[in-house]
Amino acid sequence: MKRKEFLRNSLMAGTFLATGSTAVAKNSVQMDDSELYQKHDFKLKYAPNFGTFRAHAGDDPIDNIKFFADLGFRGLEDNGMRGRDVRTQERIARQLEESGVEMGVFVANSINWSEPTLVLGDEEINNRFLDDIRDSVEVAQRVNATWMTVVPGHIDLRLAMDYQEINLINVLKRACEILEPHGLVMVLEPLNTLRDHPGMVLTTTSQAYRICKAVGSPSCKILYDAYHQAITEGNMIPNMDDAWDEIPYLQLGDHPGRNEPYTGEINYRNIFKFLYEKGFDGIVGMEHGKSVSGREGEKLLIEAYLKADDFEV
Repeated sequence: MKRKEFLRNSLMAGTFLATGSTAVAKNSVQMDDSELYQKHDFKLKYAPNFGTFRAHAGDDPIDNIKFFADLGFRGLEDNGMRGRDVRTQERIARQLEESGVEMGVFVANSINWSEPTLVLGDEEINNRFLDDIRDSVEVAQRVNATWMTVVPGHIDLRLAMDYQEINLINVLKRACEILEPHGLVMVLEPLNTLRDHPGMVLTTTSQAYRICKAVGSPSCKILYDAYHQAITEGNMIPNMDDAWDEIPYLQLGDHPGRNEPYTGEINYRNIFKFLYEKGFDGIVGMEHGKSVSGREGEKLLIEAYLKADDFEV
């Protein structure tokens, strides 16, 4: 099916939304379908994932990429890319290139959410992590990715934090020796411990900044996730500004709820304007859910990004 026909069919199938649903979301600006289903000139590289538009584009990765591109989204995130088979990775890479969509992060390491790992200085654990990094180099080259997410994992309640950070810094330096020759970058993601990930060792922007400076490599940077930092520390724009030279990549979700912009308390229009005025040319990963399910929720998500992207320049 040609892409124009695909969008037209999506538009026709979506007309039931005007009368067939009584749900109203806070982010809705009641745009006509004809305004939604066109290629938008977004100011930043917002990056959906393969589940973001499932009700419109189905489950096939290729159809998803085409749909993203037809709407004007210029990035893709896929945390599980490392687990996909080689043939699928190659198909995705070809379609990304054809559609002009940039590959964002995938998760580079196996994460233990309940037991300490990289903070221990344990050689066996470190070697498994470094094997993950080597595997991720191959994946990144296959899908033309630059960034990969690294989550350092859980704290050790029996070891002083200073020692834990030193152990972490040492193994990250070894990972950079693998990544640097290929021009690849692992981005460390601070996570909130108050709601989603209790016990994580890396939690704040300043801590991630300190660790990246200690590692001292262009292959070790920060993934600033606005959802997590809204919960952990607030003061988001000043914190990003202070750590700016170590932040090449962002993710987002509104809070509370971890859904699209305008479903929570975060003023994403101001955050996006800040990024644009800083000359940010990286990817803004849409690592969140939707406040409303199905096609209606996907339409509301498009509206939310159009609204948040509508800032003066």
